[in-house]
Amino acid sequence: MSQLLDRLRFFNAKKQDFSDGHGVMTEEDRGWEDGYRRRWQHDKIVRSTHGVNCTGSCSWKIYVKDGLVTWETQQTDYPRTRPDLPNHEPRGCPRGASYSWYIYSANRLKYPKVRKPLLKLWREAKQAHSDPVKAWESIVTDPVKAKSYKTKRGLGGLVRSDWKEVNEIIAASNVYTTKTYGPDRIAGFSPIPAMSMVSYAAGSRYLSLIGGNCLSFYDWYCDLPPASPQIWGEQTDVPESADWYNSGYIIAWGSNVPQTRTPDAHFFTEVRYKGTKTVSITPDYSEVAKLTDEWIPAKQGTDSAVAMAMGHVILKEFHVDKPSAYFKEYVKTKTDFPYLIRLDESDQGYQQGRFLRASDLAGDMGQENNPEWKTIALNSTDGELVSPTGSIGYRWGEKGKWNIDQLDGKTGETLDLTLSLKDVADEVVSVSFPYFGAKEHELGYFDHTDHDENQLRKVPAKRITLADGTEALVATVYDLTLANYGVEHGLSCPNSAASFEENKPYTPQWQEKITGVPAAQIIKIAREFADNADKTTGRSMIIIGAAMNHWYNMDMNYRGVINMLMMCGCIGQSGGGWAHYVGQEKLRPQCGWLPLAFGLDWQRPPRQMNGTSFFYNHANQWRYEKLEMEEVVSPLADKSKWGASILDYNTRAERMGWLPSAPQLGMNPLELTKQAAAAGMEPKDWAVDKLKSGELKFACEDPDDVKNHPHNMFIWRSNLLGSSGKGHEYMLRHLLGTKHGLMGKDLDERGAKKPEDVKWHDEAVEGKIDLLVTLDFRMSTTCLYSDIVLPTATWYEKDDMNTSDMHPFIHPLSKAVDPVWESKSDWDIFKGIAKKFSELCDGHLGVEKDFVTVPLQHDTPGELAQPDGVKAWWKGECDLIPGKTAPNMVVVERDYPNTYKRFTSLGPMLEKLGNGGKGINWDTKDEVDFLGQLNYKHTEEGAHEGRPKIETAIDAAEVILSLAPETNGQVAVKAWDALSEFTGKDHSHLAKPKEDEKIRFRDIQAQPRKIISSPTWSGLEDEHVSYNAGYTNVHELIPWRTVTGRQQFYQDHEWMRDFGETQCLYKPPINLKTVRPLLGKKPNGNKELVLNFLTPHQKWGIHSTYSDNLLMLTLSRGGPIVWISETDAKAGGIEDNDWIEVFNVNGALAARAVVSQRVPDGMSMMYHAQERIVNVPGAETTKTRGGIHNSVTRAVMKPTHMIGGYAQQSYGFNYYGTVGCNRDEFVIVRKMDKVDWLDAEGDVQYQGSGQSQSENGGVK
Repeated sequence: MSQLLDRLRFFNAKKQDFSDGHGVMTEEDRGWEDGYRRRWQHDKIVRSTHGVNCTGSCSWKIYVKDGLVTWETQQTDYPRTRPDLPNHEPRGCPRGASYSWYIYSANRLKYPKVRKPLLKLWREAKQAHSDPVKAWESIVTDPVKAKSYKTKRGLGGLVRSDWKEVNEIIAASNVYTTKTYGPDRIAGFSPIPAMSMVSYAAGSRYLSLIGGNCLSFYDWYCDLPPASPQIWGEQTDVPESADWYNSGYIIAWGSNVPQTRTPDAHFFTEVRYKGTKTVSITPDYSEVAKLTDEWIPAKQGTDSAVAMAMGHVILKEFHVDKPSAYFKEYVKTKTDFPYLIRLDESDQGYQQGRFLRASDLAGDMGQENNPEWKTIALNSTDGELVSPTGSIGYRWGEKGKWNIDQLDGKTGETLDLTLSLKDVADEVVSVSFPYFGAKEHELGYFDHTDHDENQLRKVPAKRITLADGTEALVATVYDLTLANYGVEHGLSCPNSAASFEENKPYTPQWQEKITGVPAAQIIKIAREFADNADKTTGRSMIIIGAAMNHWYNMDMNYRGVINMLMMCGCIGQSGGGWAHYVGQEKLRPQCGWLPLAFGLDWQRPPRQMNGTSFFYNHANQWRYEKLEMEEVVSPLADKSKWGASILDYNTRAERMGWLPSAPQLGMNPLELTKQAAAAGMEPKDWAVDKLKSGELKFACEDPDDVKNHPHNMFIWRSNLLGSSGKGHEYMLRHLLGTKHGLMGKDLDERGAKKPEDVKWHDEAVEGKIDLLVTLDFRMSTTCLYSDIVLPTATWYEKDDMNTSDMHPFIHPLSKAVDPVWESKSDWDIFKGIAKKFSELCDGHLGVEKDFVTVPLQHDTPGELAQPDGVKAWWKGECDLIPGKTAPNMVVVERDYPNTYKRFTSLGPMLEKLGNGGKGINWDTKDEVDFLGQLNYKHTEEGAHEGRPKIETAIDAAEVILSLAPETNGQVAVKAWDALSEFTGKDHSHLAKPKEDEKIRFRDIQAQPRKIISSPTWSGLEDEHVSYNAGYTNVHELIPWRTVTGRQQFYQDHEWMRDFGETQCLYKPPINLKTVRPLLGKKPNGNKELVLNFLTPHQKWGIHSTYSDNLLMLTLSRGGPIVWISETDAKAGGIEDNDWIEVFNVNGALAARAVVSQRVPDGMSMMYHAQERIVNVPGAETTKTRGGIHNSVTRAVMKPTHMIGGYAQQSYGFNYYGTVGCNRDEFVIVRKMDKVDWLDAEGDVQYQGSGQSQSENGGVK
């Protein structure tokens, strides 16, 4: 009987009672209830997580019913932290809980897709050519054919194909490009390996084996703070979130903890119950501002002014007036404060020069090894100049003295270094300190002050005799720092402040005009922060967000904050230090992952490229550059050195070996080795001769030449064009050659100065990339612009591994169900491409010699290459010496037909050369033997015969786990022993207790596992201390990887001096000049506002993921939004939810307005990253679909981030390099008059009259 009839006959149904009428039995069918019962039934639960670059890295239960994922909930079985700490769980957020929606949604990519015009061309070409490589050649060498599909990018038209066909197209393109232009004309972009490290390694291994370029991401994302390498020689090592609970005072500085660190925010809340005070510093009334005890609403972009004023208070009260014994001992032994700086005479007063080195003094002070890299201090016990152990000169070329024991590097005697020369000075001199805060901002939004650009301040100095017999003045970093902060300390300096109320840089009173923060609040917070650190020996912490790193002068923001922490002895102390969280940056088993990811088991070195320089160059953003270097260098610098363009300095950095190049040289590197052989020369010698004669150029000198284009590009695990692509419209025009909204004029059109070193082509190139391939599980913005879209498995359909900065656990992504439809895991996708590539090499590529250029790398002896300033070999200032004055030049053998066999096996390089990282190396034969037993070995004939298998993603995971000291205790012991050789100190006790611990993939599927302490990282994973960066430096006396071996307040490279950045100071936001050319030029009848444009992280998505998820769209406004203040909205006639247009010369976007008192006047915010595929109308200015947040931005590079071959300022992949900043940007904001959806004729709305009308006048 049906449920319906049962209901209709309810009162007439036959019933039988029982229990004296208290119970009734009926015969109706209750099967309909099964739908409710089965909703929460499941066949199995599988552990997985989300590879979304979220620092949460949460473990989730994935419920499977009838072979389908039904829902997910939070796992609650993390191992305990410690009895005195809260646990890490519960972990998770509503975004993660909505992920399973994607798997079976309409957004899901189900089949391989190809752009229809390209697929038609391909099939026609295959009819004409039996060789797929020839078929591809026939398409891309025909300008009409090439343009026919490139101009359709982003305009729909992707059609279904199959794996066989797409693999053939991709492989043919790669073979053709490698053969014709060189393997370095193939590039790949994928971010954040920690979020799914095997998936990242899949693409990077393939690219590295064929010689392609892997692009960095951390710098491009603008999450890489250059201040971290500058100060520590380390990139963003941070404490786990549990260490917040050990803190006595926390400042959340630009970090919106509850919103962007949701799974860890409970530690922030819980520590308040212990009495810890929390303070927030944010320009808007954000979620964290509501949470903290006190809010400092500093104006955006002025953070360094706040930090300088707080530093002034700390130095005055805790170092000068009432010195803290703890602070004094800390800065004397753990920072560069006691080290001596040369003072150079000039007509503007004494200039701050470089560190005094052993090589400056008679007989090199008895130092035969690297005397130019051994820094000098004054011993207080006898007044003699000494070279303490631990400076970078002791790291290379000798063993046992690279430690920060207070010892004389020559005699081994114990030292007591002099902090201040005040009591032993030969004289007090006036030293010049540049001041940037007097410069007026183009739009008048950022306030300036009336102070001299040359601040002359008194500094105690000592006169010394140099090796050549001349005399020089020197001062300690400590004394220079006091002067830099304007702290009067008994020298009667008229330009230093005796009280906080004086309006002199950098007093609390001075900052008030710039930041808007009352001086009294600055004094109070700084005093509390330092007092707590003094009483608790360093347990004051600053949680910092990447927002402060998105400004052009990001270094000043970060150095100002870190200086406060160093002054107070907080770095390396549990509960103290900087906690910089931006994404899932900490790839904990890094040294096990590197050989897998970059093919180091088969060939070395790989090609790696800094992403920012790559995209700035190849998206032709340099052709539109408005910023001139004379505007941003120090007022004390010789501006004649800085008349070239930003691209010129990047090009010079590449040629000097400071930065990598992609492509590398102006010819096919495979052809280079052949021509060298024909000439009977070694390839290196041949290349040097041709470069010196000018017959051979670097590719960066002519980026618009077709032979120097990045012809093929892979994007995987990323939404490059829909999320991180600063200069979005430039990419559309020049990289992709398709429809764009760029409204700016190039240098030629403006009649502006062109680059000096780079060849200018009058006709700008459009469509440099011949084939763009994207792997994704959803149809993102990047997919819409791609030529081929490959459906990859979701995070519940593949096996992988995941780690984070926020906790010490490693846990898996697991295959709860097989990949749906025709999707595949990243590992299987690239394995298939590698197989087809190997097949198509027949007749085109064999065993080839590839000529690879490699920059002067950090953590190698190459970081000592250039101690004597900047010298250009092409100008005759020095000879061209590879690895010294130019990049290293290495020949790598590529076995192209065996690419697939190499991809799926572990190569012999690990037995021959060992493994390692960050400058140390250890033997790894035992681990390779073990992997042969665990993964089995290949038995068939070929290049992989007898080698351990890496067939599956789990095989790949086991390679990482077996080789990494963080997951293999046996390796950890070897790694610490290797470091001990350098330091001369025994560190093995840090790993011996866990020597027998070995983590397998199935172990982490059972429960998240805590990693083992290793020298790769500067904190400890210990039962008695939470992970805190710098802990081993402070407590094990391991040097920081800097010039002095200490944390550095002072930076002495020539370019740092030219930019006035020897010391931290306040630098206001720069003028990008992107608004005035359009202001009032494209009117629509509504008032135009000029606002600063920020792109913070959002509540309803993590980057662009979830922003197209129906559940999150429902919780938010359902599409792109821009926040503005109530005051600005009123001035512009804008009401909440109105459609507005935001534009400048870079492009335009259309979005809804969110009018809020949370936002300060003059600021607009658009959350990163809202896809342009959901609810986006056309822009009135560009007449094309309104763009995304990056449509109004572009990258602007800073030369100080290009420095290389100079100790900690040397290149490393995702360590140091140019950064894609974008927060100095201003935009025009106005209410839209006509909202055109560009979908059908007449589909237009008008906002001007207050009602919505169609084109023909009817109300819609």
